[in-house]
Amino acid sequence: MAWTRAKWRAVLLDLLERAGWSAGQVFVATLLAGGATATATAGSLPWKYALTLALSAAVSSVILTLIQYASHTTKLSFWPDLLVRLGKTFLATLAASIAAANVFNIMTFDWNAALNLAFLATLTALGKGLLARENVAAQPGAAPAPAQSSPSTLPTATYTEATRA
Repeated sequence: MAWTRAKWRAVLLDLLERAGWSAGQVFVATLLAGGATATATAGSLPWKYALTLALSAAVSSVILTLIQYASHTTKLSFWPDLLVRLGKTFLATLAASIAAANVFNIMTFDWNAALNLAFLATLTALGKGLLARENVAAQPGAAPAPAQSSPSTLPTATYTEATRA
């Protein structure tokens, strides 16, 4: 099937939406895990580290989403789609933590901090997915289909266009 201009645009917006949310979730999780306490000041927060991890998570998200598109596994119902997004957020965050380590050594790497950060980012992804849940309406002129929910914050028509086969 040849992709139309509308399909390319929808997929690009889907990639940007997923990468943007991954970056934002990792950024916030890093700041929270890195010292956002009652006594922390804005200057003492790990801004550079948070930005580095956020960028790495965005790149990982794009790569994982492209793999999902290449394997034709984008047309999922709400819960499987949300579970895939949570798994990708966890993996992207963990990969970002590993990439941010200057020299990766399995014996000295802070696995506890990396896993805590990945869990926190995944928890925020769960909240975003549940809050973004909406019914995806059938396209005009298409055969009636059962209502489907979407964990995406994209407009319904764009999300439907991006994920249809």
